[in-house]
Amino acid sequence: MIYKRSSALFAEAQQYIPGGVNSPVRAFKAVGGDPIFVKEAKGAYLYDEDGNKLIDYIASWGPLILGHAYEPVIKAVIDKAKKGTSFGMPTEIETDLAKLAVSMVPNIDKIRFVNSGTEACMSAVRLARGYTGKDKIIKFAGCYHGHSDSFLIQAGSGAVTFGSPNSPGVTQGTAKDTLLAKYNDLADVQGLVNANKGEIAAIIIEPVAGNMGCIIPTKEFMTGLKKLCADQGILLIFDEVMTGFRLGKGGAQEALAIDADILCFGKVIGGGLPVGAFAARAEIMSHLAPEGLVYQAGTLSGNPLAMAAGLAMLTELNDRPEVFESLANKTEYLHKGFDTVLQEKGIPYQINRFGSMISVHFTEEPVIDFESSAKGNNNSFKKYFHGMLQQGIYLPPSAFESYFLNDALSYEDLDKTIEAASKVELN
Repeated sequence: MIYKRSSALFAEAQQYIPGGVNSPVRAFKAVGGDPIFVKEAKGAYLYDEDGNKLIDYIASWGPLILGHAYEPVIKAVIDKAKKGTSFGMPTEIETDLAKLAVSMVPNIDKIRFVNSGTEACMSAVRLARGYTGKDKIIKFAGCYHGHSDSFLIQAGSGAVTFGSPNSPGVTQGTAKDTLLAKYNDLADVQGLVNANKGEIAAIIIEPVAGNMGCIIPTKEFMTGLKKLCADQGILLIFDEVMTGFRLGKGGAQEALAIDADILCFGKVIGGGLPVGAFAARAEIMSHLAPEGLVYQAGTLSGNPLAMAAGLAMLTELNDRPEVFESLANKTEYLHKGFDTVLQEKGIPYQINRFGSMISVHFTEEPVIDFESSAKGNNNSFKKYFHGMLQQGIYLPPSAFESYFLNDALSYEDLDKTIEAASKVELN
């Protein structure tokens, strides 16, 4: 395939935008080469600026669960835009979407809309601290909760030591209140809790991780985490920005049969527009201003275009729950096809899958956390990514990202993808 125009556009973008992109993973740093510039998309397909058609496996990193330019969503946005794009005042559609979301998700009474997943997670942590009166949080290595200062922390040297900033601009003062644990390792979390007794406000986690590939929690880990939080008066925060309304109507809570105390949403809840939200029981949410003292605000929060897109998307998913089974079946089909192809190639690999999330790792060891994910053969992944791209398959341009399937993908598309994988030279 030819990517002359994309390369020219990237060169121009670098003159005006840091790194030429507005979000780092788009720059192809992890795989090499120049990023693809998209011109338009429809259903399961991307059409780039060079006229290439690509089968899409990122779905805008998750939100386009029914495919690109899904007609009910597009119509809802156009109709709403004709009446104004933003007012900075309450609108009825905010309540409509809130009511629907609360009805679909277990264990929440109220929800507040923000503008991104980062903002949702940042606000959830502030609410947890305000509710508990404690300062420290535990997060997990490899889980990404946005670029708020509290989350850009690398590992300390043990349970008693604090993490340190892994981005310039994050202060040591912020880092001292963030403790880093190992995913799927309950003993490690227990050690942190014991070493910081009575000081931890919340534990925040991707219940099914998507930022170190798709990582599935063990049942023992999740039930143990829930019990630990309940016993110690710690709030359990599920970052469902990726999993909410994707793993089922009730998200990961429903899929894993675990109730969290605070939930963070994004992606699907906005139908492809910039939206985030956080939600909890009324007892917790009552601490938010203007009811309570925990302050959070946003001029564009609940803006009518995002609410219209979100309402159209969630209405479709609520009315057609069979979509989730369809997506899971397609993801399983892709998994089996990749298994056949990679076994024939005789190279080490692991495939992780949950619902409509899946990832391929070129390693001999099971991938259960960030450390095991990082052991994957990056050279093999680069060959795999570019080999697939040359055959019209667009995968996440990083070994540390989950694929997100959309229901517009046909079984013919899946067969083409599996056939493409068979042709990629990985040795």
